[in-house]
Amino acid sequence: MGEQARTAPRRVERVADTRLPTDHATFRMTAYRDDTGMDHVVLSLGVSDDDGPDLPPPLVRVHSECLTGDALGSRRCDCGEQLQQALHLLARTGRGAVVYARGHEGRAIGLAEKLRAYALQDRGVDTVDANLALGHPADARTYDHCAAMLLDLGMRRVRLLSSNPAKELALSALGIEVVERVPLVIPDREENAFYLATKRTRMGHDEADQDEWKQLLAGRIPASGELAHRYGDLNRADGPLVLAQLGQSLDGFIASRTGDAAFVTGEEDREHLHRLRALVDAVVVGAATVACDDPRLTVRAVSGPHPVRVVLDPRGVTPADASVLTDGAAPTLWVLGGEAPVGPVGEHVEVVRWPDVGPMEPRAVLDLLASRGLHRVLVEGGGRLVSAFVRAGDVDRLYLTTAPVLIGDGVPGLRVAGEDLLSDALRPPARRYQLGDDMVTELDLRRSVAGPSGLAADVPDAS
Repeated sequence: MGEQARTAPRRVERVADTRLPTDHATFRMTAYRDDTGMDHVVLSLGVSDDDGPDLPPPLVRVHSECLTGDALGSRRCDCGEQLQQALHLLARTGRGAVVYARGHEGRAIGLAEKLRAYALQDRGVDTVDANLALGHPADARTYDHCAAMLLDLGMRRVRLLSSNPAKELALSALGIEVVERVPLVIPDREENAFYLATKRTRMGHDEADQDEWKQLLAGRIPASGELAHRYGDLNRADGPLVLAQLGQSLDGFIASRTGDAAFVTGEEDREHLHRLRALVDAVVVGAATVACDDPRLTVRAVSGPHPVRVVLDPRGVTPADASVLTDGAAPTLWVLGGEAPVGPVGEHVEVVRWPDVGPMEPRAVLDLLASRGLHRVLVEGGGRLVSAFVRAGDVDRLYLTTAPVLIGDGVPGLRVAGEDLLSDALRPPARRYQLGDDMVTELDLRRSVAGPSGLAADVPDAS
């Protein structure tokens, strides 16, 4: 970085406040004019000028203007992809801002000079030496106007979305408390690999992590790839998330009439299920599912952490030799109702007595888990349990896998409240993808056109 940041940001004047609908979200758009006459904008979401100190720090990206990357889609840099990824993450997080800093073209040498530097890079000179050869600093950017805009909008404490440690140092020196720096690493392309390698080796930027799954496990969203497409949206930086998953036959059964459920869907769907488990804090099942299937509820088909296993058992029917109670592979919450007896359990098991008499209402279950710091939850089985959470309106995203098999009679899968008119039926946005012979339909229940009927949806203990 060139000139070091000042301790007092330069003055900026707020000149307009409006809204900007985009493919990602509808943002608040605030325009500023700095004391050199340059105009800048801030796109924000979920923040207001009078936010109190008790609110979590917003996710903030300070983005340097880049005409070639942002507007023209250049592959010589990663700027355009970083901007779009930042807006995407902002929309998923629901609280934060992108500061679009004008005057930063070519690390503040200007558009024409940047293109002259490109011409040198075409001959094999790296991006740092190209700037130096033209008589410019390697990085001439300053961030005092950016800090002034953040302070004007009440964002004194931020989570900085950047792979550039120097940007964190500059903002910190200008009165912005960076409580966390969240890397924003875009995978290399053939056209920009040398440029990005130079930024890492000579300018101290974070190293790229090209492994999609490792990025997802780290809470980031890869820029591209099949796993990014399937699971990237789950990595919202803040807020609770409730997923539900069911695998069933084409005619809507999760097991035969004898209870045989091994296996309705195929191996690829089981890998998909294990990925969902690895991306949540807790996986919830009913006691009847444990009694019938003896699931382990761990992550085995892929790398990743095991979730906390949660067994909802209103009547105390979980077998004493069930894997979740005996194998110790992952912490387990055994939620027992009433006065149901309990024998000796392993050290990994915490017995939680349900405080009320009667069924376990879904929202109360989620509140119980949240009180233990378990905010990302997967409701896995059985059919009655998943249906209860869906009917209660407590599921954000439902993964329904259908296998090309007709069972004819058996244990039902998903069942939602009936409607007299099709116009009143639940019509959530959906996307589909193939897993072997099976088809996954992913339903975004947060954005359903018609919501559940509001009927009581107590948690049963049968699958």
